[in-house]
Amino acid sequence: MDSGTGRGSGRPARQADIAAAAGVSQTTVSLVLAGNRDGVRLSETTRQRVLKAAEKLGYVPDPVATRLASSRNHMLGVYTFASAFPTDVDGFYYPILVGVEEEAAALGQDLVLFTGTGGADARAHDRTAIRRTRVTDGCLFFGRHIPEEPIDWLLGSGFPLVYIGRRDELDGRIPFAGVDYVTASGAVVDRLIAQGHRSLRYLRENDDAPSSTDRETGVLDAVRRAGLPTAKVVVRREADDVGPDLVGGWRQAGVTALIVEETDTGSLAKALIAAIDAAGLSCPDDLSLAVLGRSPALPEASGFEVPRRELGRRAVRLLVDQITTAPGKRPTVQELLPCRPITGTTIGPVPG
Repeated sequence: MDSGTGRGSGRPARQADIAAAAGVSQTTVSLVLAGNRDGVRLSETTRQRVLKAAEKLGYVPDPVATRLASSRNHMLGVYTFASAFPTDVDGFYYPILVGVEEEAAALGQDLVLFTGTGGADARAHDRTAIRRTRVTDGCLFFGRHIPEEPIDWLLGSGFPLVYIGRRDELDGRIPFAGVDYVTASGAVVDRLIAQGHRSLRYLRENDDAPSSTDRETGVLDAVRRAGLPTAKVVVRREADDVGPDLVGGWRQAGVTALIVEETDTGSLAKALIAAIDAAGLSCPDDLSLAVLGRSPALPEASGFEVPRRELGRRAVRLLVDQITTAPGKRPTVQELLPCRPITGTTIGPVPG
């Protein structure tokens, strides 16, 4: 037994132990550790004595008990519907996760990772798995697609959540921090048109995630502004269907500029870059290339930088704002962050 408190050496310290060590009542300890939210008059000497005793004993509050007492435990959930946690710093989601961690630490919040995508049962979209996030004060969600029913249930229960990435499901009721892909993609096409390009192809995945749809919208809006036809501009392909024959055929048809989206998988941009090389073509001498994002396969490509780190930070701030706002007064905040243009080396005048 600990001679100072009577505490068993193998047992975690409790508030009763702190009260014995500090020579105060357990009620006083509870008030001090809870921040004295009731406004009871306590001397600074007493408060400091309790805090020093708690620190000396290594007291760690029970998060479940804390949540029951205060409705908050300063824990934020992170739940992904995709394989988002990278093994290296080149991962698409790595900067987002760095931003999430940085801002959570700055705001005094802990993070809880929910392993929604793990296991053989592939339960990322399972209602029960998603509802587990309610053990936290609020949760960040991300991934290209979401299950609407459990997210709708969380929103209806008043649980604070923020999606990382623009979402238009559930009648626009999902709070999010996203990226303004429409404006950024349009600016890339404007640049190509300013260089004299009139025959373009935009290569995108078959997947209809909002981020892909926004890029296409930006591309087509810019084409229309230039008074050019849009009928053949957009081409949907999977990465396995992109090769030198496809690129060579475009070139023979008079196409002078290619645009490709860069998503979380990075596979389509990588396939197109490899196909251009296999076709014996170079950029921008033979044709111009723009990547809507930044591809690790060709870092010098022209396009734009997605503000992924700031995206993670902003999402955390929005979530904490929701948590600290009364449920009936929470606005559905939806923010889009601008992208930084990348000049690169792969856009030039029309050849010849």
